[in-house]
Amino acid sequence: MQIVILDGHAANPGDLSWDALRQFGRVDIYERTAPQDTVRRLRDADIALTNKVFIGADEIAQLPKLKYIGVNATGYNVVDLDAAHRRGIVVTNVPAYSTMSVAQCVFAHLLNITNQVEQHSQLVNLGEWESCPDFCFFSPTLQELDGMTMGIVGLGNTGTAVARIAASLGMHVLALSSKSQEQLHTMGISKARDINHLFSNSDVISLHCPLTTETHHIVNADTLALMKPTAILINTGRGPLVDEQALADALNSGRIYAAGVDVLAQEPPIDDSPLIGARNCHITPHTAWATRAARRRLIDTVVDNVRAFIAGKPQNVV
Repeated sequence: MQIVILDGHAANPGDLSWDALRQFGRVDIYERTAPQDTVRRLRDADIALTNKVFIGADEIAQLPKLKYIGVNATGYNVVDLDAAHRRGIVVTNVPAYSTMSVAQCVFAHLLNITNQVEQHSQLVNLGEWESCPDFCFFSPTLQELDGMTMGIVGLGNTGTAVARIAASLGMHVLALSSKSQEQLHTMGISKARDINHLFSNSDVISLHCPLTTETHHIVNADTLALMKPTAILINTGRGPLVDEQALADALNSGRIYAAGVDVLAQEPPIDDSPLIGARNCHITPHTAWATRAARRRLIDTVVDNVRAFIAGKPQNVV
């Protein structure tokens, strides 16, 4: 059995190990793979493992030995599923490995915005506290989360984790979810009547819904216009959930207060990405999933997925 990892650096920049895969056969690990090298590197592979390297219909047609594609991530849009299924190739993903890491990132952004951690640290390093004539040195716009309303779009694993943390901080939780009010009530969550109700009544909105044709640009000029001028938007979900130009305009005009985003519509961003440099917009480079603990769980599940496939009982099939 030959296993090829096309972009091992994505999940393991060197602090973890792929060695557990070697029990199944030969393992070739490439740190990165350019599109033109995909077919050549997979030509003799039975199993392909990829995080972001695309394996489409053209590649699959040139890989007669390929039996299994493991996506080393939750999203699996890097594989042409129709082409894979026509060939009888099993495709799996890794669900729910980063739930708590992503939830933690939501509050890293939110607490940075409300407590202005980064801003105050920079001012101290610039000597502003030393030269301040007053004992008290702080921004008058510091905010307390207790009593605020957290609006959550999507109550899957991560959305539910965010709701739980928000409640522990004294926030009211309002959710746009397919779950019934009875289900949400037992979780201490109120059900939003519709998207307008959620956006107009939330102090903080956090996005955790899948990217579909219905949710593409769910944050747009119209929904942003419903938000309070003091509101904060957090996006650790998918970049295209947000119309980035509309968000930049809302931030720059003071229509809403701030945004914390870990994902962009194009990654890495293009030079003229409207959110880069937008007022009070805090951007991290898609790191929410990437804690060491989450990446370890990811690799462990990749190994388990391969083991299950070889045993004839594939799991996490998409």
